[in-house]
Amino acid sequence: MKTPLRIGLIGYGFMGRTHSNAYSQVSHFFDSSHVPLRQAVCGRDEEKVRAFAKKWGYASYETDWRKLVERNDIDAIDICTPNDSHAEIALACIANGKMILCEKPLALNGAQGEEMVAAVEKAGLPNLVWYNYRFLPAVTLAKNIVAAGELGRVFHYRANFLQDWTISADLPQGGAGLWRLDAAAAGSGVTGDLLAHCIDTARWLNGDIVSVSAMTETFIKERVHNLTGQKQAVTIDDACAFLARFANGSLAIFESTRYARGHKALYTFEINGEKKSLAWDLHDMNRLSYFDHGVPGDRRGWSSIHCSDGDHPYAGNWWVPGLCLGYEHSFVHGLAEFLKSLDDPAAEKRYPDFRHALGTQYVCDAVLEAARTKQWVDVKQA
Repeated sequence: MKTPLRIGLIGYGFMGRTHSNAYSQVSHFFDSSHVPLRQAVCGRDEEKVRAFAKKWGYASYETDWRKLVERNDIDAIDICTPNDSHAEIALACIANGKMILCEKPLALNGAQGEEMVAAVEKAGLPNLVWYNYRFLPAVTLAKNIVAAGELGRVFHYRANFLQDWTISADLPQGGAGLWRLDAAAAGSGVTGDLLAHCIDTARWLNGDIVSVSAMTETFIKERVHNLTGQKQAVTIDDACAFLARFANGSLAIFESTRYARGHKALYTFEINGEKKSLAWDLHDMNRLSYFDHGVPGDRRGWSSIHCSDGDHPYAGNWWVPGLCLGYEHSFVHGLAEFLKSLDDPAAEKRYPDFRHALGTQYVCDAVLEAARTKQWVDVKQA
């Protein structure tokens, strides 16, 4: 007997589309006793949200998220809004007994995140934060290899996330399409937007980060604000680079920028251990680069594992071996893990929840503090 999971989606932009696609696809490829139903979507523009509901198969729509959260025919709320509204919406969801699936980062800062974690854990409500890249087959395979201890002692971790879309000084800040450039809405720039992904993956693969030293830069100091039409100071970080120490003693280098001309979404990581090394590149997301020092010297070198076989994480639920998956599948896999935990609440949770995301938020906070103070900062642990 299948149990419907009635979804209320708040926000119908880019992430609203990716999540809606996951809701429409997951039951075709993954077995669960819970089936997502696209019950309602919410957005401020009635004409646009009505069109979105029709296109993506939502049974109804709202223009006030508070009404959506209070509806008795909704089991779970998916928060796809700018970062400054995550906490308010999540706390309202908790007060109304709703499960929560929240876009990353969890909150504007650790203090907000702490309130959210305390409330959701006290209520005992299932919750997920959509850090999606860990659910790509090659990245999950890397996790399995590291968790099995195959790398031996880990020495180094390095990651970057490079884009180039904000280089023009004529680009405004704020408003529906450019809220990520407005610190009031986003909380931070590349640190909370891009590096948060790198940090989530790093903590999942290699354990807790305990201290950081960082530098940030805002290259264009003033931009016109879309909502006021006035030029005002830009207070987000356009670029960030930081050093880190992990609890296991390994060292790390992280870099992110929106000023790397020629890069649209270059996300890579590499992890070096005493026995093996692993590397991954979002632009070739189905492959995991693998180096094994244990093979004979004349055969030793980097190899490329195409993670499309039935033995690879998630891949066997889709097509025949050799055929590739894409970005959108990471959200389907994350949702599948969430549904699995609803089927068996006692089973290990294989997805990031509010508490894990709070740990990532603490790292982001420490990075920004280290950049401001020009000192090493210890990271608070969740």
